Amino acid sequence: MNQFRFSRRPDIGDKIRVSFEFFPPKTDEMEARLWDTVTRLEPLKPNFVSVTYGAGGSTRERTARTVKRILTETSLTPAAHMTCVDAARHEVDEVIQEFADMGVTRFVALRGDPAEGVGAAYRPHPGGYANGAELVGALKGVGDFDISVSAYPEKHPESPDFATDIDMLKRKVDNGATRAITQFFFDNDLYERYVERARRAGIYIPIVPGILPVHNFTQVANFSARCGALVPAWLAERFDGLQKDPQTHALVAAAVAAEQVLDLVERGVGDFHFYTMNRADLAFAICHMIGIRSHEAEAAGSAAA
Repeated sequence: MNQFRFSRRPDIGDKIRVSFEFFPPKTDEMEARLWDTVTRLEPLKPNFVSVTYGAGGSTRERTARTVKRILTETSLTPAAHMTCVDAARHEVDEVIQEFADMGVTRFVALRGDPAEGVGAAYRPHPGGYANGAELVGALKGVGDFDISVSAYPEKHPESPDFATDIDMLKRKVDNGATRAITQFFFDNDLYERYVERARRAGIYIPIVPGILPVHNFTQVANFSARCGALVPAWLAERFDGLQKDPQTHALVAAAVAAEQVLDLVERGVGDFHFYTMNRADLAFAICHMIGIRSHEAEAAGSAAA
């Protein structure tokens, strides 16, 4: 596929559900930006919002604090990320119980990247859960949670082939996964072929596209190279020459992501997960372009009428 086709039907927003991913802030300034983002996106009524969790519980307290604040101060439903990198089973189990006691009923269960970062060799903790499938089983052992897991349209960089990759997803489903959320991608044909592979393997849970708005093309291209995600030539051309023009870059980024979503809607997809990078503007603009309106704006419009 060379590029997406943009065609918005007036009623399309009624058929789309979205979710958003946030990461726990490290500083007071980052916390203020996160809550500005949460406040801006809350009126869009997402299906849920997820909060990431660092390797070995490196963001445990910050993740828990963010999740608790979402639970107590907003109308949003939070999903807590869980990983099993560099952690013993009892440590992971303690965190699961901590979130459950807090009132969390949704989780995103991930093996997680090594503490050294994407591309480093993964070594299971000798007393821990070996992979995402085992982590899903641990979560189900605590409660009947809604559990999202990861999926890779271009296969996981560590998988020798798609058969191995799909087999791992099947194990996650067999252990109780509710849905899969994909790593970001920019070629919808790759996503469609991946879903076909999963269905042929007997996997019928929703496979939700992970959408990454391109806040900085250079950074996204570099990260894509490390995690094995294709950056099509046509996408690079869209952002060519915009390194020092952030306003135009943002306009192009919103248009590209909206085109991608609408093309997927034409292919029968109805759920989308946005990697927000704790920034509201692009996610909000994309949702507006695909027909999802702020409930506050709708209420104000009705009152004015």
